[in-house]
Amino acid sequence: MSKMQYHTNNDLSFQFTNKNGDTLFKSISFKNEEEMNGVISTLQKIPNKLKLFERKTNHEGLFLFKLKNDQGQIIGTSEHYNSEAGMENGIKNIITAIEN
Repeated sequence: MSKMQYHTNNDLSFQFTNKNGDTLFKSISFKNEEEMNGVISTLQKIPNKLKLFERKTNHEGLFLFKLKNDQGQIIGTSEHYNSEAGMENGIKNIITAIEN
């Protein structure tokens, strides 16, 4: 699991990828690295990280989740999963990545 930073059009965001390089989660854009690192740092300090995830099913029946900060603001969205179990595994992987 890796966390990658990337720049597009002067915005900064981060994503989590699995060992195959597939994107599991992509954050919203941040104005600067300090703001982005502040959000990541806050996520690391929250003891019950499961409460940060909002689970969804889209109109095609695919599963996804949104990750929220400690104030309930959405900071990113996952890729689509074919099963609920796959989505829950993705959430577990993101929690592991946040903690490391």
